[in-house]
Amino acid sequence: MLTKAVVSLLFLLSVSRCGTSWQSYDAIYNFGDSISDTGNLCTGGCPSWLTMGQPPYGTSYFGRPTGRCSDGRVVVDFLGTFIHSICFACHHLTRSRSIGMPAQFFGLPLLPPSKRNGTDFRKGANMAIIGATAMNLDFFQSRGLGSSIWNNGPLDTQIQWFQQLMPSICGGASDCRSHLSNSLFILGEFGGNDYNAPIFGGKSLDEVYTYVPHIVNKITSGVETLIGLGAVDVVVPGVLPIGCFPLYLTLYGSSNQSDYDGDGCLERFNDLSRYHNQLLKQGICSLQSKYAGVRLMYGDFYTQVTEMVRSPRSFGLEYGLTVCCGASGQGSYNYNNKARCGMSGSSACKDPQNGNNYLNWDGIAYRSIAYGWLTGPYCVPAILH
Repeated sequence: MLTKAVVSLLFLLSVSRCGTSWQSYDAIYNFGDSISDTGNLCTGGCPSWLTMGQPPYGTSYFGRPTGRCSDGRVVVDFLGTFIHSICFACHHLTRSRSIGMPAQFFGLPLLPPSKRNGTDFRKGANMAIIGATAMNLDFFQSRGLGSSIWNNGPLDTQIQWFQQLMPSICGGASDCRSHLSNSLFILGEFGGNDYNAPIFGGKSLDEVYTYVPHIVNKITSGVETLIGLGAVDVVVPGVLPIGCFPLYLTLYGSSNQSDYDGDGCLERFNDLSRYHNQLLKQGICSLQSKYAGVRLMYGDFYTQVTEMVRSPRSFGLEYGLTVCCGASGQGSYNYNNKARCGMSGSSACKDPQNGNNYLNWDGIAYRSIAYGWLTGPYCVPAILH
């Protein structure tokens, strides 16, 4: 449930936007990996081997694990609530100049996983799934990495899942184009697992750099496919600063301080993220030039997360590089690959439901990212304009 402060913020934003040109949506359709999965591996109950299916996942909102890699909601959950909270408030203000009920009750439902049978997906569906990559399995197999990754629902497959849902969502071709033109599409983040595979598989960074154009081309090709289906508004997020991940900092830590940037992140891995994002932005620009009637938005995970690491208190956080749920206080980052959250030997920080002072485990972080995408400056252009 939104806090009073957030509802007040949405109210003020709605007042400022009423009478101006801004966007509203009838549905959200999301594609991606663990950052935005809302439970596609848990539609029939979470498998016992899935750490995200074990407590304390789900603590902050649902009270149980849902398959989200979070203690509560993820970015796409907040986007649906925020968009329609703002839209309802503005619509109501223009008619009665008062708000009779809390605006969040008039939002979209939490984005359902596309694998959930018997679900009405006309207001949105989430194809994202844990472990997803942009590239298909054959790309990794050809580079000797077939056994190094868990390739589950790559981008091409997720688009196929969406196409299979379309008849139940919008019927015929003309009806679908009308519906999809009033929907928000989010394609990504993709790329993180594509880089995890070769890095964890022992490939040199020089070789990994050669993968980047292939990965970016696959993402932009996916965007173009969605445009062909009728998508008009598409957010294409870049990758996060992987050199700031506690996993990378623990596995690849260095005694040489020059290997770290001023935020305590590993520079060489962040360089890779920046290179990916640079090529992705170029690809988005090329597509925007080709499709003048489409609005493509770059979701800037990288900038916002690095700012959260640099100045967590500016975002209502206390800790940037330390995980909330991890290895019971071990090491500088509370991370141990053999005692990850949900595994034996791990534990969560105290009272994550009411405090959540950690960047690395949802809460305020995902809420802030969603708000930054809606209003700027972390989405170019901002979703609501």
